[in-house]
Formats: sequence, structure tokens, C-alpha cells
Amino acid sequence: MDLELKGKTVFITGSTAGIGFATAKALLNEGASVILNGRTSASVEAAIKRLEQAFPNGTISGIATDFSILGEVNNLLENLPKIDVLINNVGVYSSGSFFETDDAAWYRQFEVNVMSGVRLSKRMLPRMLANNWGRILFISSECASLTPPDLIAYSMTKAAILAVSRGLAQLTKGTNVTVNSIIPGSTLSEGAEQFLEDAAQKEQKTKDEIENAFFTEVRTSSLLQRFAKVEEVADTIAYIASPRSSATNGAAIKVDGGSSGGLF
Repeated sequence: MDLELKGKTVFITGSTAGIGFATAKALLNEGASVILNGRTSASVEAAIKRLEQAFPNGTISGIATDFSILGEVNNLLENLPKIDVLINNVGVYSSGSFFETDDAAWYRQFEVNVMSGVRLSKRMLPRMLANNWGRILFISSECASLTPPDLIAYSMTKAAILAVSRGLAQLTKGTNVTVNSIIPGSTLSEGAEQFLEDAAQKEQKTKDEIENAFFTEVRTSSLLQRFAKVEEVADTIAYIASPRSSATNGAAIKVDGGSSGGLF
């Protein structure tokens, strides 16, 4: 299926690795122009080189921005070119006891995970409405509803993202602009790979044994019973980012392997 993304320009925050990087690959494969983002110039340049090797004819650029630093965010907002698709993917987390998580950790996660998308959407949505076409996506998490006790602050931000996304969708009524959320489950990003390797070494087990134990003992609600591949999540993001998804607006689309349950 042609997703009709040729000629579209996409900006993906937090896209030098993981789901964001896989999404960049999926969109380049569909002919879109992609603007990457990472915290440092070095990470952005490295990601661009990797993509240029895979897509020598692709249109790829990047902007380094640390979304925890307001000055850098303001600079990004002033210099970001016209885009057709905004994918709010950047996110940070800290794992720990609720009682030992200080205010700074709460504020930093809210600033990066929520306010990054708020500020970018505030700048980009009016332009999309004026052009009568655009896509804004927020990448949430299964943690928005599962809320692991060691990730309460992070889970709060991922739930907040769902509210922001739904609220912004109300502003697009009667237009060809859509705003949606994607809810990934446990995904085999570089961070998850490192977790498996570290746990396997510590417990003197194989990575497969650690992964199986995670789903039989921790993420027991998963129907998939394995980590999703980043490409599996990216393919869904690419579709929702495309003109083909025109009837989907104000939705929270689960790519969580069934972990969060429920009818909706």
C-alpha cells in the first residue's frame, strides 16, 4: 500500500534511536522527507549518517534540541521549517521509589515528555489548520494505564499526553488535520536490549530466559508475551501519519500487545 507520504515533511522528536529512529526509516521508505531530533549534535549527525547509508536518495536532516532546556526549545521553535507531520516521541524516565522521587524528577519528566509536544503543537497546529492538512501524533505508553509503582511520575506524563492529544483533536473539527496518540507496549528498543543483557549477565541466564520471565512474572497482562519490535510500532505510526488515515482523529491507538486490556 502506498501511504501517499511522498512530498510530506515529517519532524520526529527523540528520533536518533528506538521507536523514533525506526519511524524515520518507515517514513523514508514511503518517500517522506524526515527531520530527526536528538539531545546532542553528535547523536543527530550519527543517526543521519546511518539513514543516508540506508536511503541514499532520501531527504534527511536533523536538529539537536534538549527539551529540558527552554532556551534550546525556543530556538527550535523559531527555526523549524514548515512541516506536514509532527511526531511527539521524545521522552525521559526515572525509575525509583515514589517516596524517594524528588520534585525535580517529576518536573523534568513533565517538561520533556508533555511540554515538548504542547509547545511544538501550539506552533505547528495553526499552520496545519491554515493549510487544511496535517498530522500530529503523540507517542504515549502502556504505562499510562498500567502505572508500574516504580514509574509513577513517568506514567503520569504518558497519561497526560493522551488528554492533550484528545483535546487538540477537538480543535481540528471539519478539517483535514488530525491529532492522535499511539500507545506502545514493551518494545525492544536499545534500552530494552541493554536491560536484557545486563539482567542476563547478573543472573547468569540467557536473554531469552530473562525476556520470558519478564512476561510471565512482571508484564503478565501481555497477550503478545514478547517485546514488540520497534518496526512493528513504527509501521502503525507511519500509517496514522499518512493521508490514508484520514478517518482516524482523536484516537488512542494501542500497539501494546494487548497488555492494557479493556474493550477500548
